Amino acid sequence: MALSKLDNLYRQVILDHSATPHHHGHLTGATNEIELRNPTCGDVLQLEIEVKDGKIADIAFSGDGCTISQASASMMTDAVMGKTPEQAEDMVQVFSKMVIGDDPDLDTSSLEDAAILAGVAKFPARIKCSTLAWKALNKALTSADGTGVAGQITNHQATDDK
Repeated sequence: MALSKLDNLYRQVILDHSATPHHHGHLTGATNEIELRNPTCGDVLQLEIEVKDGKIADIAFSGDGCTISQASASMMTDAVMGKTPEQAEDMVQVFSKMVIGDDPDLDTSSLEDAAILAGVAKFPARIKCSTLAWKALNKALTSADGTGVAGQITNHQATDDK
């Protein structure tokens, strides 16, 4: 019974983030930006980041996608706000490992609400949906000029270049 209530709570958090996403929109002072697409289900995400004084000062996303991709983007923007790019990159790696189920002892506390997406590991077809925003964050923060190369995700690992 308790597990069922917890599952319902997690579902509700995902639905809330999808219906009223945090940091949805555009930035006027973006220093890093990218657009990525998930060809599997048609999700499209534009991510804009303002890095100021060595920290993520503001972040916004827009685009269309399924409930999981929109909720994950909302949760990701909440979790990385105020973090350094290096901290955000570490979070990308933790999230990727979490959703593919690589490490059952993985500390996911840094992911905040996004940690509830661990259940995506049970649904391989949804892994790309959940990692779209995180992959966009990785590409936008690691490109030399701050403008990631737009493209499509081709697998679920957040560090791939495709």
